[in-house]
Amino acid sequence: MRKKRLNSFIAVAVFAAILCFYWMFVRGVRSPQSTRGSRFSDHLLSPINEMSKAIMDNRSLLNHLKEHMAQLKKTKLHHKPMVPPVSAVKQPKTESTHIKVPKTKSPQAELPKTKSPPENHVEATQKNLIIPVLVMACNRPSVSRSLDLLIKYKAAFKSDQFPLFVSQDGNHQETMNVIKDYGDKLTYMQHTMLETISPKHFNLKGYYKLAAHYKWALNQVFSKVPTADAVIIVEDDLEISPDFFSYFQALHPLLKDPSLMCISAWNDNGKTNSIDATNGQTSLYRSDFFPGLGWMLSKDFWLELEPKWPAAFWDDWLREPDQRKDRSCIRPEISRTKTFGRVGVSNGQFYDKHLKFIKLNDIDVDWSKVDISYLHKDKYDKQFAEKIELLSSVSLSDLQTISPAETKEVKVLYSSAASFKMIAKTLDIMDDFKSGVPRTAYRGVVTTLFKGVRVYVAPDQNWTGYNPKWS
Repeated sequence: MRKKRLNSFIAVAVFAAILCFYWMFVRGVRSPQSTRGSRFSDHLLSPINEMSKAIMDNRSLLNHLKEHMAQLKKTKLHHKPMVPPVSAVKQPKTESTHIKVPKTKSPQAELPKTKSPPENHVEATQKNLIIPVLVMACNRPSVSRSLDLLIKYKAAFKSDQFPLFVSQDGNHQETMNVIKDYGDKLTYMQHTMLETISPKHFNLKGYYKLAAHYKWALNQVFSKVPTADAVIIVEDDLEISPDFFSYFQALHPLLKDPSLMCISAWNDNGKTNSIDATNGQTSLYRSDFFPGLGWMLSKDFWLELEPKWPAAFWDDWLREPDQRKDRSCIRPEISRTKTFGRVGVSNGQFYDKHLKFIKLNDIDVDWSKVDISYLHKDKYDKQFAEKIELLSSVSLSDLQTISPAETKEVKVLYSSAASFKMIAKTLDIMDDFKSGVPRTAYRGVVTTLFKGVRVYVAPDQNWTGYNPKWS
């Protein structure tokens, strides 16, 4: 294209020079005879001189254009533009101009719109994580109830993503036979080491054996799966929900939060009348109370605990301030586990009054599409404190007559362990303390549902923290 333009330009220039010569020379020849002297010579020589000058100018221009074209060709073929790194480019300050600069869309914004914000999405790397599942067994042949559901629901994931380990304490033959019947669907381990128990604690030997078994089994699993950075622990008397694995997979990244020590599938106050079974399918809370009963801990947290692991009562030990260190757990509104073990080491403590009434979630929630960003400590604490501050306070007697038509949320204040127990009895929630922490409490506040109204049982203004003496 540029070559054609150049040829056209030269043709026009030559044609113009010829016209100029013709006009000045021919017209000069046809002038009167009196002009044939010096004027004729001037007319003759002047066009020739001008034509020569035009030709020289055209040649110069042509050479200049040829050099320019050659340079452009060389640049196109051999030179790559230098682009400074993004960090080196100074961005103009929008404050210094009246031109509105549109915001650049992030890559996420270019994707098809979904209800899931970026943090909800379970990335490919997350889906490829290996999270072992450790089932703690002893002498319950009914462990098959747990194993059947675990094997059933983990089938929706990659076969090696949730490797199943069953650790049996002792040699109860019937239980052993049940576990081994699953063949290569699980890895069987047996703990047979006997711990030395003093005579005065012999009636508590079950708690000693249990603590020793936990320590041994956790070390075994992290040793057998060295790439795992977390493990899910399930007792042999637990049934699980359809979304059990999706729940732990999606919440696994939260274990990196130093303010958390575990993710639990259990709500201690998760009885049907105490939860929002309609709108609470994806509701999650921070809790200062370690729930257990289907929970996930990180390898780093285990390496912190293992050297000082207690000889007995490991769960209550974990709830002590020296171990908890102001860290919390995540727990759901609706439990993802349910216990059927009325008989066990604790001899059915709380089972008939509370545990057997716990509601097990029966909906297969896709947790990869659930926003969990609100659980980050700074964001959660700010919203939590503001909510408690703004709630109307009611008395225990007013609570008896309250209805959802009047209000959706209220708070009831307590000032002592005794006043808390009185309120808990009215609300039909668990009233005990462990290291001064009520079950499910966060910052001293226990939330539950009562007659369709969300109730926050909160400490009064004199509260300065958990008091271990309240236990």
